[in-house]
Amino acid sequence: MKYIIQHKPLNYDGSQLQSLFAYKNFGLMGDSISIFRGSCRVEEQEMVDMEDVLAKDWIYSEDMLHFIVEHFDMDLEKTVIRQHLLIATIKEELEKLGVTNLIRSGDDLYREDKKLSVSISTLSPVSTLIHCGLNVLNVNTPIPTIGLADFHIYDVLGFGENVARHYCDEVLSMRHARCKVRGVL
Repeated sequence: MKYIIQHKPLNYDGSQLQSLFAYKNFGLMGDSISIFRGSCRVEEQEMVDMEDVLAKDWIYSEDMLHFIVEHFDMDLEKTVIRQHLLIATIKEELEKLGVTNLIRSGDDLYREDKKLSVSISTLSPVSTLIHCGLNVLNVNTPIPTIGLADFHIYDVLGFGENVARHYCDEVLSMRHARCKVRGVL
């Protein structure tokens, strides 16, 4: 599993959640994480979370750290588990920096009633995908939010790289664990 950091700002509108995003845009083929920073505005036609569509919960943030994860298998349930692993990894990396009192609820992170993250998993014709966005700033969001800047995290892409490295290590560790055991009858 590989990752790439896009240093040039890239705004997320939902259309980036597509198969081969890392390959088409950055030349990174295979299981991967793309990390970039930019605004987030997902309109109804690009939303894949039907619960949010039905509730008319639109997604908007002026500044987010984005992760797009792609795995080349077709198991959506496994990808939802990986999504939860990504969120847990983000929480662990924040805790290493002294951030406390974060709550993970499913695939999102909160401090009290303020939301730090948005996250979704989906299936493409050739792969499974995860998008996770972390608020950097918490201004003009449609719901109460908190951002990385509130935690004094200013090297946002550096933080994203630490998360990606940790996630890739976890995936490699799981693959290793799968291959080291003998079958039982």
